[in-house]
Amino acid sequence: MDLNVLHATDPWDWPKETPALLLEVLKNEQATEDELLKAVEMAGEFCVINDDLALALVAIVGMKDKPERIRGLSAIALGPALEDADTYGFEDPDDVPISEASFETIQSTFQTLFANTNLPKEVRRRVLEASVRAPQAWHKDAIRAAYANSDTDWELTAVFCMRFVHGFKKQILKALESNDTDIHCEAICAAGDSEAGAAWGHIEGLITQTGTEKSLLLAAIEAAVQIRPLEASALLTGLLNSDDEDIIDGVNEAMAMAGDVAGLDYDEDEKQDDDRD
Repeated sequence: MDLNVLHATDPWDWPKETPALLLEVLKNEQATEDELLKAVEMAGEFCVINDDLALALVAIVGMKDKPERIRGLSAIALGPALEDADTYGFEDPDDVPISEASFETIQSTFQTLFANTNLPKEVRRRVLEASVRAPQAWHKDAIRAAYANSDTDWELTAVFCMRFVHGFKKQILKALESNDTDIHCEAICAAGDSEAGAAWGHIEGLITQTGTEKSLLLAAIEAAVQIRPLEASALLTGLLNSDDEDIIDGVNEAMAMAGDVAGLDYDEDEKQDDDRD
């Protein structure tokens, strides 16, 4: 098998030997930076991730001799598996790609790494961003510290993390006022994921006003459905006339989601913020 060919191939078309090849590259001290980067990017895919690959990735995160970018991406690659494990638990091993023992090893290692303030900033940020996909007790203090940091990169990390860890609606609403597009976009996503009803006016404005930056508009489309699904469908209909296929696709996906929610026993009053967290 050729790593470059596999990297250019859709994951669902990878042969069954792919995990073994990726593990070989991840553990090969002679692998080039490009080979290692490709293997890291591929190893996090659900069709291949397993205990061996997960532990190899977390080991790379802690390797001082590896490039910071690769260490950070190795952490990020573990995020989906952590989230899946947190969502489904470990009662049925077939539900998750990694074992409970590996999950605990990864999270324990991430906590130790994050506590090391001498860790390169990019690696430390990615460790937190990956780890919060399965919230732990230490995350709230870590997010508060990141948000209070005067460094814009850390603020961006903090707002991203607020999508997964509850208790930050006030900070999310504040971040919606940011002039930094990336932080603003993450705040919109966090508002949607936390179902922050107080953010509705802001989300609605982004959708209805002309000239909204595309990344913000796409985030607002999804957030609208998460916050007020019954109102979102009517609000989004006009965007189906857009000339941008990405926006049309985003609207169609959001409206399908809204339809699913509308089929449930939905109480709009329950979506109102109490602003107590």
